[in-house]
Amino acid sequence: MRVIITAGGTGGHIYPALAIINKIKMKEPQSEILYIGTHNRMEKDIIPERGINYKALKIIGLNRKNIFKNITTVKYLFKSIKEAKKIIKEFKPDLVIGVGGYVTVPVIYAAKKLGYKTLIHEQNSVLGLANRFLLKYSDVLAVSFESMTKSIKKAIYTGNPCSEEALHINPLYKRELNLSLNKKLVVIVMGSLGSKIINDKMKLMLQLFNNKEYEVIYITGKKYYAEFKDLKLASNIKIIDYHNKLLSLLKNCDLVVSRAGASTISEITALNIPSILIPSPHVTNNHQYKNALDLYERNAALILEEKDLNGDILVKKVDELLSDENKYNNIKKSLEKLVIKDSATRIYEIASSLIKGNK
Repeated sequence: MRVIITAGGTGGHIYPALAIINKIKMKEPQSEILYIGTHNRMEKDIIPERGINYKALKIIGLNRKNIFKNITTVKYLFKSIKEAKKIIKEFKPDLVIGVGGYVTVPVIYAAKKLGYKTLIHEQNSVLGLANRFLLKYSDVLAVSFESMTKSIKKAIYTGNPCSEEALHINPLYKRELNLSLNKKLVVIVMGSLGSKIINDKMKLMLQLFNNKEYEVIYITGKKYYAEFKDLKLASNIKIIDYHNKLLSLLKNCDLVVSRAGASTISEITALNIPSILIPSPHVTNNHQYKNALDLYERNAALILEEKDLNGDILVKKVDELLSDENKYNNIKKSLEKLVIKDSATRIYEIASSLIKGNK
């Protein structure tokens, strides 16, 4: 199988793409993969480090605040389409897969115009701007939320491929972080980079967790860690800047408080971890709130909006969930109904079917 995969900008696009690559390589070890990403975003480092063939396009996203700056964006887009066509012709893929981010636009568009089969994946509960444009240039849209199949004819419910990766990851044992084996663990994390707004609020709120019967790990993000060094907190609270094995850590926790990015939701669903989701209000189409709402309406998570994160509301919600065994277990049962354990496999099978001409 010869496959071009394109995705970029954030880990929410890159890691699902990597999960698909890993599955293809597992199923067909002789497969040749080419990854097309941006020239200046995080995938330019992450992908080559994993030994995956990488090509970069010079492209930037739309500027929603200053439309005049989009003149440059459009220039880069047309140049990227031309470059993408050249790369595709040289590689001659069996299939081109887009996993989100503006870099997918020139690649998927060019592939379809050249007559190649295309597959796109949407991680969120609403189509992103790139995928909305690319829908008519794709043969199949794989989606992470079943609700999307009701409104989009070509959508196939696969789940998020990160969920399958999460299921097979090894847990990080509590003793590795000097945690108690007998206490429940709450992990609070707002993405790999952290959130200034949440960090500012948590400087005041963390002390409210002092001397609780459970332990708390708060992950600040490397940029903000220094601001927390002088806080006087009880021994049940640990502050770290970043953890490179976060999934392994989550596999051994009892409750997670996090943003509501699509990959995060797929991982906590797969790991069957009750959560309190604090959606970022600073994302396109408010998609994190819609992601969180999808779980909340199925009794599979709690929602706490960022604007309401004041006083002791978070502590009360954590206490309530950890002390109410029925509520806690009902959320776990709801999560069990939602998890797709073979998401990456499903995407591989769709890809294989497209290549064979069965779709």
